[in-house]
Amino acid sequence: MSGGSLFVLAVVQLVLTAVPGVAAALLAIRFGVRSAGLAAAIALAGSGAAAMLSFWIYWVAPSLGPAFVYLVFFGAIGLTIWAWPRGGEQRELLRRLSVPLALWALASLFIVFFGFLHGGTETALGTAASRFSTQPSQLASDNFIPTFFSDWMFAGHPGSAPVFEPGWLISDRPPLQIGYILSQRIFGWDVTTLHSQLLGVMVQQLWVVGLWAVLSEARVAARTRALAMIAALLSDVAIVNGFFVWPKLLAASFVLAALALVVAPRESTLRAQPWTNVLFGALAGFAFLSHGSSVFGLIPVVLIAVVRGLPGWRWLAAAAVAALVLVLPWSAFQRYAEPPGNRVVKWALAGETGVDGRSIGGAIADGYSAAGLGGALEDKLQNFLTMAGGGPDTAVEPPEWIHFASAFTDTANAVEDVGEGRFGIAASEIRESRFSHLLWSFGLLIIGLPVILVGRLRGRRRDGPDWGLARVCLFVCGVGVVLWGLLLFGNVPSRAIITEGSLALPLLGIAGIVAGLRATYPRWAAWLVGANAVTVLLLYIPSLSPPPGTSYSAFAAIAAACFLAGFVTVTLRDD
Repeated sequence: MSGGSLFVLAVVQLVLTAVPGVAAALLAIRFGVRSAGLAAAIALAGSGAAAMLSFWIYWVAPSLGPAFVYLVFFGAIGLTIWAWPRGGEQRELLRRLSVPLALWALASLFIVFFGFLHGGTETALGTAASRFSTQPSQLASDNFIPTFFSDWMFAGHPGSAPVFEPGWLISDRPPLQIGYILSQRIFGWDVTTLHSQLLGVMVQQLWVVGLWAVLSEARVAARTRALAMIAALLSDVAIVNGFFVWPKLLAASFVLAALALVVAPRESTLRAQPWTNVLFGALAGFAFLSHGSSVFGLIPVVLIAVVRGLPGWRWLAAAAVAALVLVLPWSAFQRYAEPPGNRVVKWALAGETGVDGRSIGGAIADGYSAAGLGGALEDKLQNFLTMAGGGPDTAVEPPEWIHFASAFTDTANAVEDVGEGRFGIAASEIRESRFSHLLWSFGLLIIGLPVILVGRLRGRRRDGPDWGLARVCLFVCGVGVVLWGLLLFGNVPSRAIITEGSLALPLLGIAGIVAGLRATYPRWAAWLVGANAVTVLLLYIPSLSPPPGTSYSAFAAIAAACFLAGFVTVTLRDD
C-alpha cells in the first residue's frame, strides 16, 4: 500500500474512533462540565461505552449489530452538532480540549508510520509482532486475538466461539478491544488485518488523553506537561506496545483517566462533584475490561481517592455499582457462556499456564502448597529482581516462549557486540532488556531519580504543583510495583516482566520523574528528556527482522518525522 493510501485510511480510522468520545465530551460541556481534564475523562468513558455495547449487541443479537453501530456513529455526530459550544466560556474549554484530541491523532499517526517504516502493510498484524521485537524472535500472537474473535462475532455464527491456538477461549481475555473492532467493522474491512492494526494503534494511543487529563488536573506548569507528554510518547513502553496492539495501553488509558479525578492539588473532583464517583467507577470497570492487570494501577489510585476524601458512603456505593454494572455481565459470560474463562488469572496468580477445570482459588492454593513457604518467598524475591533487571534464575528449564534474560548480561553482551560491529544483535539485546525489565524501560530517564533525591536533600524545593504531581505519580508507581511483585505468583512463566503488570505504572513513573526534575533541577528535565528521546528513536528505527520483499520508505520516514514534530509543537504550545 502506498504511503498516501495508508494516511487516508488512518485518518478514516481516527474519525471513526474519535466520534463517540467527542460527542460524550461535548454533551458533558453542554450540561455544565467546565473542567478540561474531567471532560477528557468523560470522552474516554463514552468511547469505552460505545465499544462495550457493540460487543454485547453482537453477542446477543448479531443481526442488530450493524444497525446499532450506525445508530451510535450517526447519533454521536448529531449530538456533537447539537451540543457544539456557543458561549465564550464553552468555546475556551473546547479550545483546551482540542489539544488532547490533536495530540492523540498526531501520536497515532506517528506510531503508524514509524511502525511501517520498513513496509509490511500487506501483513499488518504479523509486521507488528516483529517490527520492534528482538532478533530473530517475534512477539507473541496476542495482537491477533481481538481480530480473530471479532471475525467470528461479526459473522453471526451460532454456538460457542472457536478456540484461538494455543488454547485461548474468547472468555480468557477481556473483551473491550473486540468491542472497538465491532464498533467499526461495518464501515468496511480488509483481509490483510491492516484495519485491525490501525484501529489497534488508535485505541492504544488513548493513553495520551488519559495522561493529558492527569497533567491538566494536577495544574502543573505548561513546560512540565509538555516534557512529560514527549517523554511518555518517546519511550519503549509507548512505541512497542503502541504498535504491537494487545490491549495493555488501552487499559492504562482508563487507569490514567481515573487518576485524573483525584490528582487535583486541593480538593479532588470526587469530593467537589460527587457524581463523578460514578464516572470513577466506570473508568475502573473499563480498565478491567481492557486488561485484568489494571488492578495493579487501580488499587493505588483508589488509595489516593480514600486519602483525599470521598464524599460519602452513598457515592462510594454508586461508584462500586457503576463498576459492577460493567464487569459483572462479563464475569457471568466467563462463568456460564464460555467457561471457565479464568486461564489468565490462574496464570498470573497461581503460575499455572495449562488449561484445566480448577477454580482460581483452588489453583492458587495448589500452587502455593507445591512451592512451600521458602519457594513462595523466593518467587516474590525473583519478581522484584526481575523488575530491576534480573534474569530467570532457576534450575528449571524456562518454557521456549520465555525470552527475557538478565539485563546486565544483555547489556554486557551488547557492548561487546558493538565493539565487534554486530550492531543489529546489540540493538536486539538492548530491546529485550527494556521490553522485559521495568527499571530498564525508563532508559536514561532513570538517572532522574537520584538527581531528584540529591536536589531534595540539598534543599532545592519547589513545593508547587510539579512536586505534588511527582509525589502522586511516584506513589502510584511505587505502590503498584509492590502489589505487582507480591500478588504475581512469581515462577518463571508468571514472573514480573513489564507486560505482566499495568502499563500505567511505567507511564506514571516517567511523568513523575519529569515532574520531579522540574521541581528540583529544571534544566536537567529538558536535557534528559531530549537525550532519552534520541536514544529511543535510534534503538527502534532499525527493522531487525523486516518482512520479505520490503524496504525502508522515504514517505513513511518523512510522515513519521512530521507527525512527531507536530506532537512536540502542539504540546509545547499548550498553555
